Amino acid sequence: MVVVFRVLARSVTHNCLKKSKPNQQSLSLITGFTSNPHTWRFQSLRTLILESTTSESVKLNRLSDPDSGIVEVKLERPGAKNAIGRDMLRGLQQTFDAIEKDHSANVVMICSSVPKVFCAGADLKERRTMEPSEVHFFVKSLRLTFSFLEALRVPSIAVIEGAALGGGLEMALSCDLRICGEDAVLGLPETGLAIIPGAGGTQRLPRLVGKAVAKELIYTGRKICGRDAMSMGLVNYCVPAGEAHIKALEIARDISQKGPIAIRMAKRAINEGLEIDMASALTLEEECYEQLLNTKDRLEGLAAFAEKRKPRYTGE
Repeated sequence: MVVVFRVLARSVTHNCLKKSKPNQQSLSLITGFTSNPHTWRFQSLRTLILESTTSESVKLNRLSDPDSGIVEVKLERPGAKNAIGRDMLRGLQQTFDAIEKDHSANVVMICSSVPKVFCAGADLKERRTMEPSEVHFFVKSLRLTFSFLEALRVPSIAVIEGAALGGGLEMALSCDLRICGEDAVLGLPETGLAIIPGAGGTQRLPRLVGKAVAKELIYTGRKICGRDAMSMGLVNYCVPAGEAHIKALEIARDISQKGPIAIRMAKRAINEGLEIDMASALTLEEECYEQLLNTKDRLEGLAAFAEKRKPRYTGE
């Protein structure tokens, strides 16, 4: 099975793209610049060769009416507190790829089927059996997978009940929104293992909470509760324990009722615009707005407003 990931990298550095011989789990990089003169990033096409077996650790659930358009990704590895090993990584890759190809999907929720845990991070028992080269490849694949999650065309919501540590928190940081329960425990404890967060944590955390707070959390490996995460801007909402899924579903329903193309353009304008200067960002906003002018959904929105009824958007 071949899964293709199109991820926008934040660097134009060529010397980090090294070729390796293909094997059962090999990563090849084909690179090229985007044609848009206003683009700010280097575009990469990364092809990850995966085993053909289906993961038992990740389940994809498409909700039915009246919640059609909402997709749930459920983490199901109770014996290891949803620790990310090879099987779960493969499951995440396959699931995110399926969502990206599903044009009926409007929003995705990532949640856990395991009580009192979102994701405990990397599978350290499995990690101990790996050679350094295998660890390097695994972490690189994990980083790529989370970048793909971040770049999904639809909004993503992390539903955090219990522990979200290490790679688990890095996965949540890759989502557009984060909802947690009061009993949530969040942290990046990697420095205690003499490593650093390697799947985007050192970059995404400071962009959310600021450089000084991110440094303190990463240097010390300190774990924080849901309310502290809310106060520092790490999560969007902190709700009573056990109610994170209810709040996330409420937000997902609100998003799913909006114009799908407008949501995609808003996500692009925000994500890409924050990485460039204001003048270029405003040009990007104009470009995104122009793509909506000739859509059927825009006309439907105006008609629904005039007729005082709910719009019926089709994503056209």
